[in-house]
Amino acid sequence: MAEESRSLRNYFLEAESKRRDLEFSWDTNTSTFQEKLTSAITTYEQCLKAADQISLFSSNETLDDISSNDLQYLIIEFHLAELVLKITGGDRKSYLNRSRTHLERFLKRLDSYDILSKTDSRLYQKYEDAPDAFSTASTTDAAARRDIKIARFREEKELKKKLEHLQQNPSALQNDEAATRDFYLSLLKLSVHQTFQALESIAQELHVLSLAPPPPEPGKDARPLDLRDGDSRSKDGYSERLDLPITSLTGNGPILSKDGKPLRPFTLLDNRQRLQAGVFRPDHSLPTMTIDEYLEEEKRRGGIIEGGGEQSGLRPEPDEDNMDKADEETMKARAWDEFVEANPKGSGNTMNRG
Repeated sequence: MAEESRSLRNYFLEAESKRRDLEFSWDTNTSTFQEKLTSAITTYEQCLKAADQISLFSSNETLDDISSNDLQYLIIEFHLAELVLKITGGDRKSYLNRSRTHLERFLKRLDSYDILSKTDSRLYQKYEDAPDAFSTASTTDAAARRDIKIARFREEKELKKKLEHLQQNPSALQNDEAATRDFYLSLLKLSVHQTFQALESIAQELHVLSLAPPPPEPGKDARPLDLRDGDSRSKDGYSERLDLPITSLTGNGPILSKDGKPLRPFTLLDNRQRLQAGVFRPDHSLPTMTIDEYLEEEKRRGGIIEGGGEQSGLRPEPDEDNMDKADEETMKARAWDEFVEANPKGSGNTMNRG
């Protein structure tokens, strides 16, 4: 029994060392990281086997029956769940379910020893009732959800501060059993907080994956139809493309089908040179006449009024031989004199007189 217990301790120390080494790695997608990750997971699994072989934990025991140094082994399932979530590639859904299984075992073991607080016990019961829709806070009342999140954040912050204080005195942890027990129990409580957050995240990710389209069947072309391909028409000739490929516009195939239906757009031109000249033309309309030609055309249409300037104030000399024109000018001057006499200056505006 002592030899098996010592083997468990060695496995656990090795696993903890590998896990801490992974915490300083920033690129989780490299093959080196994934190899180290697999090694750490394997070592933690060996810890579980060693703990089962010596029956370290039993459902007939209470928390007081567990020694202070053995409390640290209760966290093995939690660390396993953390590491499994970091695996990349393969079936993501299987990794999520595998991690959730470890977290469920972790909570179940702590609940059997009454380590969960009243709040955590209610959350655990809520999770068991609906694991796929689990949330640490209310999903309908935004204010209540915010208050719960803030309260759990503060509690988690206090636990981290307490752990940092205990870790700053390693000699006290080695010589004081009460301090050692307090340290491991605080670490477990902090892990419980992180467990519920992980379970909520896993439930959300599994829901998103359930909405994804199923993978293609083996033997079928998995490449989706790309509308940018040269020929994206269906068998009946229908295509959802708005911009047809160039080959369909300038191809050498027939323009009309046998029944007279156009197979591709076309323009009737007198020669092929006009078609080629219009390919690289500017995108704006070019002028079709010069400015002088435009003015001449406007003058012809009567759109330009000539005259003005000093010459417009000069009256032409009357023609004395044109008696009709002279009589017309005389009658016009006489009519104007009569109008002035009948309408003296200022007689029109009578409304504002005092």
